[in-house]
Amino acid sequence: MTSAPKGLNYHQTFIDLLEQLYRDRALLPYSMGQPIPLKAEEVLVVCRGVVQLFTIQHDGSETLLGLAGSSMPLGLPLTTVYPYWAIALTDVDLLALPIAEIVGSTELMAGFFRYLTLRLQQSEAWLALSGKRLVADRLKHFLLMLARDFGQVEPKGVRIPIRLTHYQLATAIGTTRVTVTRLLKEFKAEGWLTMDQRYLVLMSTLLLEGDVVTEA
Repeated sequence: MTSAPKGLNYHQTFIDLLEQLYRDRALLPYSMGQPIPLKAEEVLVVCRGVVQLFTIQHDGSETLLGLAGSSMPLGLPLTTVYPYWAIALTDVDLLALPIAEIVGSTELMAGFFRYLTLRLQQSEAWLALSGKRLVADRLKHFLLMLARDFGQVEPKGVRIPIRLTHYQLATAIGTTRVTVTRLLKEFKAEGWLTMDQRYLVLMSTLLLEGDVVTEA
């Protein structure tokens, strides 16, 4: 496994670009658990934290569509799903940009392409996940996805620095909270999953060499 400094530099370059172009524009802060209003002609860029993206099914059940981390864009112009809403999974700071402003800037379009690609890759990975027959496989691979997308390398393994409840994990993989609780206990007994200060930590050997994670 590598820390992929190239990816980290790309991320910092995009953040630097946004700060250069919008140093006078205030960020929008939201506290953990707070709903985030979405506008039809506006894209939000995550400058800090993680945002959950949801829809609701005909039976009233929620479906977790994805997680947007640092530098990732979200908003109504980027989806055809309805209803569609966003909730701050952690404390977040967002930059609001009119879609017309993005389309009119070659610099912004180039920067957004990278992070829209990451969102597309995440969406396809989640679709592939839903095809796994065994719930245990779905949960294990979902945790691996979180570790690859948001993980921090530590001596103990790869920490997932976001706290998802058992209910949220169940919603993401299409099962029940009780089943997730049981499977997490089994994973801990198998030795590849541990808890540290309420955060999940995966053994580094589970992730394929070359996966992108962030150095702690």
